[in-house]
Amino acid sequence: MAFRLAPTSASEGFRLEAHDSVGSTNAVALDHARAGDPGNLWVVSKKQESGRGRRGRAWLSPEGNLAATLLVITKAELRLAATLGFVAGLALSDALDAVVPKGRIAIGLDGGSEGRNRFELKWPNDVLASGAKLAGILLESTVLEGGRFGVAVGIGVNVVAFPNDLPYPATSLGALGATCDAETLFLALSDAWSENARLWNDGRGLAVIRQRWLKRAAGLGGQVAVRIDGNVVRGTFETIDEDCRFVIRDDEGSVVTIAAGDVHFGAVASARV
Repeated sequence: MAFRLAPTSASEGFRLEAHDSVGSTNAVALDHARAGDPGNLWVVSKKQESGRGRRGRAWLSPEGNLAATLLVITKAELRLAATLGFVAGLALSDALDAVVPKGRIAIGLDGGSEGRNRFELKWPNDVLASGAKLAGILLESTVLEGGRFGVAVGIGVNVVAFPNDLPYPATSLGALGATCDAETLFLALSDAWSENARLWNDGRGLAVIRQRWLKRAAGLGGQVAVRIDGNVVRGTFETIDEDCRFVIRDDEGSVVTIAAGDVHFGAVASARV
C-alpha cells in the first residue's frame, strides 16, 4: 500500500510528498519552505536515517516506522505556532484510536492514569501507550519574508520497532499486538489533522485544543519531577495553562509554571532523575 491522503485532507488542499527513505522529513519540509512552498505539504517516509528529537537527540526511524512532517506556513505569533505540537498530539492520538482495534492497547502509566485513554499525551511532545513512549513530536521553524514562519510539525511513530537503549520505556504498535502499518496510520493521521487544525484555527481556538489535550493528559493529578537545565522540580501535575505551559504544585505548595523541561511521572518522579 502506498502513502495517500485522506479524502478530507486532499479536498482541503493538502499535498503529499512520499519517500522510501529520507534523512529527515523535517529538514526536507523546511527546505521546501525556504524555496517558497505555500505550505500544507505532508512529507512522509517509512524510513528516516538522520531524524532529530528534542534537544538535538537522535530519532532513528527504521524501515516500517512512520516519519511524517507537515509544513505549515503561518503569520501567527511564534508563541502560538509552537502550540501546533499539541494539535499534532491530538491528531495522532485520534488517528491511533481510529486504526488500532479496541482491546489491543492497555493503559499502564505508573502513577497517573485512570485508564480513560488507550493513547495518552505526555507534555510537551510524546504519545504514550501502556505507559511507554510510542511516538514523538518535534516542531522546527524558519523565518520567511513578509512576517511569516515556516513550521515543520514532525511526527515520528514506532510502528514496527522501537529503540532499546533509551533512559525511559518505549514501545511500538507491533510490540503491543497491533497490526496497523505506516501507510494506514498516515491516512488516518492526515484526516485527524484536518479536524484538529480547524479547531486550532490559527491559534484562535487554542482554548479548545487545551481542553481536548487535558482529557488525554498522562499523569494529570499525579506526582511528577521536571528536569530544567540540570535542576529538578518535584510536585503534583495540576494542569497546563492558557499558553500550554506545564503547571505543577511543588512539594512546598507553590505553583510552578514551566515552559520547557523533561517530565517524569510516578515512581520515577520520586527517584533521582
